[in-house]
Amino acid sequence: MNKRRASVGRVLVMGCLLNLSGVIARAQTPTPAPPDRPEAAKADPLPMISDRARKIHASGLLFDGHNDLPWRLRTEGDFDLKRFDLSRRLDSGQTDIPRLREGGVKAQFWSVYIPSEHPDPARTVVEQIDLVKRMVARYPDAFAMAYSADDVERVARSGKVASLIGIEGGVAIEDSLAQLRAFHALGARYMTLTHNKTLAWADAATDSPRHDGLTPFGERVVKEMNRLGMLVDISHVSPATMADALKVSQAPIIASHSSAFALCPSPRNVPDSILREVSRNGGVVMVNFYSGFIVPNAGAKVRAVLEEIQAKYPEGPARRKAIAAWRQSNEAATVRGTYRDVADHIDHIVKIAGIDHVGIGSDFDGITQWPIGLEDVSCFPRLTDELLRRGYSEADIHKILGGNVLRAFRRAGEVAMRLRATAPPEVDAIKEEPKGY
Repeated sequence: MNKRRASVGRVLVMGCLLNLSGVIARAQTPTPAPPDRPEAAKADPLPMISDRARKIHASGLLFDGHNDLPWRLRTEGDFDLKRFDLSRRLDSGQTDIPRLREGGVKAQFWSVYIPSEHPDPARTVVEQIDLVKRMVARYPDAFAMAYSADDVERVARSGKVASLIGIEGGVAIEDSLAQLRAFHALGARYMTLTHNKTLAWADAATDSPRHDGLTPFGERVVKEMNRLGMLVDISHVSPATMADALKVSQAPIIASHSSAFALCPSPRNVPDSILREVSRNGGVVMVNFYSGFIVPNAGAKVRAVLEEIQAKYPEGPARRKAIAAWRQSNEAATVRGTYRDVADHIDHIVKIAGIDHVGIGSDFDGITQWPIGLEDVSCFPRLTDELLRRGYSEADIHKILGGNVLRAFRRAGEVAMRLRATAPPEVDAIKEEPKGY
C-alpha cells in the first residue's frame, strides 16, 4: 500500500476514468476517460474487450490479494458506514459493489492496514477488522466472510464476494505471539510482516536494515503463522527478510501486492532470486498495480512534479487544480504506464517462477497512481483480455486470476492442521506479575 501523507488533492472518478488518490485532502472532479497511450490520445483508444475474454474472466475465480477500501473509509470519515453507499456506483474511490461486479471480483482480501508509527496498532487493527465485518453485514447480498479455501469457493458459487481479512503491517501484533493468535481468531488470514518501517524483529524494504532479515523472534512469528494457517506475506519486507521467511515457512508464502524487481527496480518489488525460491516454496507473487512499482522511475517522477506544484501553489483549490491538470497531461499518462505494463510483470514472474506462482494484488484504494486501463475494480477484465492476446490459455488465466492463491491458501490450511496436531503454540516469555490483586 502506497499511502501518501502529503497534502495533495484527489481527483476521483467513475468507472475506468483518470483519478488522483490523495490521503489528506481530496477534490472530486470527474475527468475524461484516458487514452491508451498519450502520444495517440484520439487515434488509439482503449481496445474493446473481446467476448471470449469476458467469458473466460467470468468463468474463473478472480481473487484479489489486496484492497485498501477499509482504510479509505476510515480516513474519509465513514467508519460508521453511513457516508458512502457501497451498493451504488460511487463518483469517488476505486471500489464499490457495482464496480466489483463489473470487474468479476469473486474473492477479496480486504487490507486492515496500520501505519508503522501509529500509537495504538493492535487496537486500530481490531477496529479495522470490525469495520470489514460490519461492511460485510451491511451488504449481505454482496459480501460474505470467508476464513478458509472451502469458504472462498462456497461464497463465490453463491454469487457473493468472498471477503477475507489481511493485516498489513506486523507492527499490529505489538511483539506478542498471543496477539497474533487473537488476530487469527478474529479472522485474519494473512499478515504482511512489516509495512514501510523496520520492526524489532524484521527488516522492511524501504527502511534501514537492522537484523539482516528476521530475528529469532521473527522466525517464531512465521512458525506460529504456519501453525495457525495465516499466510505469510512478504510484500514490504527486505530481500533478506523474504529469504528468511522462505527458509522458515513450511507453508506457501505470498507477496500480496508486489511486482517484479527486474522490470521495475523499486525496493518494494521481488527480485528474481526470491521469485525462484517462491516457486520452490509453492507460494504466489500477486502483482501490484501502483505505477511506481510497474513503470521504472515513475515514483520519482511523480514525487518531483508534486513537490514542484506544492512549492508553487499554497494549499487549496489552486494546488488541486494544478495537480488535476498535470494528471491529465501526456507526461502524466507516460508515467502511469498501461495495463500492458502490468501484463509484462505477470509475464516476467511466469518466466522466472512459473505459471503456478503469480496472481493479482491490485492495491486499489491504497495507491496514488495506476496504469491506464486499470483505473478501478471494474477494469480487471481488460487484463484478462491482454493475457489472452499474449497467448495464455484459459486454464493458465484462471490460475493467474485466483487459482494459484486459492491453492496456496488451501495448502496453508493443510499445513496448519498438521502442525496443530504435532506442535504446541509459540508462547512468549511473560514477566512474572506480583502476587495479590
